[in-house]
Amino acid sequence: MIAADTIDLAEDQRTKARAWFESLRDRICAELEALEAEAPAALFPGQPVTFTYKPWTRATGSGGGVGGFLLGGRLFEKIGVHTSSANGKLTPEMAKTLPGDGKQLDYVSTSISLIIHPRSPRVPTVHMNTRFLSTSQGWFGGGADLTPMLADQRSEGAPDTQAFHAAMRRACYAHDPAYYAKFKEWADKYFFLPHRGQARGVGGIFFDHLNTGNFERDFSFTRDVGSALLEIYPRIVRRRMQEPWTEAERLQQLATRGLYVEFNLLYDRGTMFGLQTGGNIETILSSMPPLVSWS
Repeated sequence: MIAADTIDLAEDQRTKARAWFESLRDRICAELEALEAEAPAALFPGQPVTFTYKPWTRATGSGGGVGGFLLGGRLFEKIGVHTSSANGKLTPEMAKTLPGDGKQLDYVSTSISLIIHPRSPRVPTVHMNTRFLSTSQGWFGGGADLTPMLADQRSEGAPDTQAFHAAMRRACYAHDPAYYAKFKEWADKYFFLPHRGQARGVGGIFFDHLNTGNFERDFSFTRDVGSALLEIYPRIVRRRMQEPWTEAERLQQLATRGLYVEFNLLYDRGTMFGLQTGGNIETILSSMPPLVSWS
């Protein structure tokens, strides 16, 4: 049985993380709605679309979350920005894969996750999630990665790649100079499709089970990852949304999106954890692109 003071500490830490994740969600959604409205009408006709928010309650344990959906927009074909907070129970098999003694099955968690699928093939897709989870000990995990749709944008030297990684590097260096190289390598390995022999995109950073023994330090780093995404991705979008595209580029985008589907269904930890712990199916699978093709 986990000690009462440990439970109280985990709940307090979760409350702090939850408040941040929900405030970050609101700022991200506001910025994305602004981009949706700003997109040039000549390339993106029609009326701007705003977010719809859908509260949900867990089928097991307690808690739930809010799913933020923007569907069928001018600039964005599909966006999911979701927050959740839960008290639940791990399976013994799952508990053994997480920090702690492997015997503590009860957990508390909170998270934010987002996936953005733009309409233009010249605007890259982006994904981010950060989370706090505690059993007999607590930790943070998550990261952010960029997936350009076109071959000439999918390299380390491409402008969007360099800008995105520079933002993640700054977030890391503000806390520990070793973080960026470590978490970049982790992302490169994690967002790789072995059956394809290729990466999903151009990477970013990925970290998990981050517990330095100082909650406030780890929480501060996690906040900076979210802030870095909010700072850099709109800059990339504003530049790229001015560019016209061809039908050939659209077809290339749909094919590249197939990598997203394959990764999320075969390898993504968040998808597996959500499905195994009674999460909301609509938000878990909202990472799927609206249109995709395979040759």
